[in-house]
Amino acid sequence: MPFERTAYQTRLSRLCSSSFFQGEIQALILFDLNNIRYLTGFSGSDGVLVIRPPTAILLVDGRYVTQAQEEAQDTDLYHYQDKVDGIEAVLEPKDGDRIGFEASAVSYEFYQKLADRLREERLKPLSEELNNLRAVKDDDEVSCIRRAAELAGGVLEAVARTIRPGISERDLALEIDFGAKRAGAERMAFETIVASGANAALPHAKPGRKILEYGDLIVVDYGVVSEGYCSDETCTFCLGSADDRKREIYARVKESHDQALEAIRPGVPCSRIDQIARSCLAKYGLDGYFTHGTGHGVGLEVHEAPRISRNSDTILVEGMVVTIEPGVYLPGQWGIRIEDTVLVHENGADILTKMPKDFIIL
Repeated sequence: MPFERTAYQTRLSRLCSSSFFQGEIQALILFDLNNIRYLTGFSGSDGVLVIRPPTAILLVDGRYVTQAQEEAQDTDLYHYQDKVDGIEAVLEPKDGDRIGFEASAVSYEFYQKLADRLREERLKPLSEELNNLRAVKDDDEVSCIRRAAELAGGVLEAVARTIRPGISERDLALEIDFGAKRAGAERMAFETIVASGANAALPHAKPGRKILEYGDLIVVDYGVVSEGYCSDETCTFCLGSADDRKREIYARVKESHDQALEAIRPGVPCSRIDQIARSCLAKYGLDGYFTHGTGHGVGLEVHEAPRISRNSDTILVEGMVVTIEPGVYLPGQWGIRIEDTVLVHENGADILTKMPKDFIIL
């Protein structure tokens, strides 16, 4: 992780002094590996973080001791043989303790083991309460996301020049993935979507054997991971030529995208951004073909808080990184989605993704 050690100390201190520990909770057990990485720098694939202010202890098994010593230098370490034994040992639970834990990050089977050992009445499941832990990014995190977006944009720009009729969706997706790895990406942020023709009407289509044809709309939704952080971007191209209907609807989706971007600034409700994007399409009778939320947060995960949707109660804060991705999907015909990832700052939205969003005919 490319951060100064003080970044992790600051994040832990902020959590320890937060409202979590000013009420009924005396300790917190974190199992989500992205939250653990955010708070300590540890990037292994298994571990537990136990926080009892002012202390935090990272628990790992023998596979990760050396890695944890190198990555989480300012966090106390505990090497466990059995995970539940280790949690009990470092917690040293006392009568009256209330212990919060990430309910969504453990199986019911593991919860039962934990409840048997620590006593079920002590445990308080947490879910929504932790959603915003990583929602506001610091400058180092924004730099990582920006670099991921730059890398991804360079890859798609190069691959787009090679797109021709006769290539399959699957082969095009593989070219993007291979190009990203060759350019230095750790991995793809999610399975690359390449959808053409009628498949483009499926918001989360999987690239298949369909061959790209002259006149197809091609939706490419892709992202990479660089230094642990994700990018996310969607471009819709047209292969060969486009009729007036495709040009018209692309312009409507672009208008929706641009209006939502213009509305982004601190203090604006996420639900308001979604409403703006949706209302723009409604003017043209297209809102019924926009079948998902307008966006989501991006960071260590490609989908994280906040959600840009009609049901969100989150208010935008400076430092949040979110996507804006309206789309129109005409079943059995084709679809169009335009997505950028942006930083919320005091003057509005700073676009981090790099591909142009004008209508591009290949």
